[in-house]
Amino acid sequence: MLWRRNLFAPLAALALALTASAGAGTAAAVTDTNVVAAAPAASAADDFGAPGPYATAVEVGAITTLYYPRDIADSDRRHPVIVWGNGTGGVPLVYRDLMLHWASQGFVVAAANTPMSNLGISMRASIDMLTGRNADPGSIFFDRVDLEHIGASGHSQGGAAAIVVGSDPRIDTILPIQPGPLANINAVRVPALLLAGQRDSIVFPALVKAFYNAADHIPALYGEVRGADHFTVVGDPGPFAAPTTAWFRAHLMGDRTARAQFFGPGCGICTDTATWSDVRRNGLALSIPAATP
Repeated sequence: MLWRRNLFAPLAALALALTASAGAGTAAAVTDTNVVAAAPAASAADDFGAPGPYATAVEVGAITTLYYPRDIADSDRRHPVIVWGNGTGGVPLVYRDLMLHWASQGFVVAAANTPMSNLGISMRASIDMLTGRNADPGSIFFDRVDLEHIGASGHSQGGAAAIVVGSDPRIDTILPIQPGPLANINAVRVPALLLAGQRDSIVFPALVKAFYNAADHIPALYGEVRGADHFTVVGDPGPFAAPTTAWFRAHLMGDRTARAQFFGPGCGICTDTATWSDVRRNGLALSIPAATP
């Protein structure tokens, strides 16, 4: 496929560059290798683009890279899960800033290491792995993972994978970012936020709108990030950080402030023309109130 060939070279080159600059500690696929990031400042309740209150850690495994709250073993709560799929030729390190941002907000992020994620096999395996770790008394994740609240996301080919994995009954919501075309959203039975880039010349906004238009059986939103190209989310996620965090906080943490960004008459993203060049909500999404009963 042409879109795969066009995407592979720049993502692979970027992954190599980031790997070289980050050092072997974060790049090597070695099980139980922990890398601790500096503790972020706590974010304001409605500033979803700001770092969250949790210091973060990274564990690079053979199949999955985990980004998670550093002190999860001592946490007083269970932490929801986000499974992630990379773009063609990419690795989790390419999206490190976004993964750490979500972890700082209290999520356990399980990023599949594979550079060819479309089938979602490694993403499903990540859920299986966390299920085992959550049940293991010797694991730092023992009884600290909220397996009842799992979201799926990914970029480009990984965005298509998020749609594929969205048919898994363990998934509660999906957030595909500039998803490639090899997926069937008709099999998804959970709410979806589909993100496009206004200036994306690899996955054109029309391709993402096609998924949105086909998703008339689930609550679905389409958001087109103003000025974004296909690689805006790579490295510093910029305008993608806040809405993706808010979506997952709304659906996996029950955050009412985050929920109001997408639902009800005061829908926050609907009036934020500085960030969005196009926002659409289908009939099922429009019927969802901003506040939970």
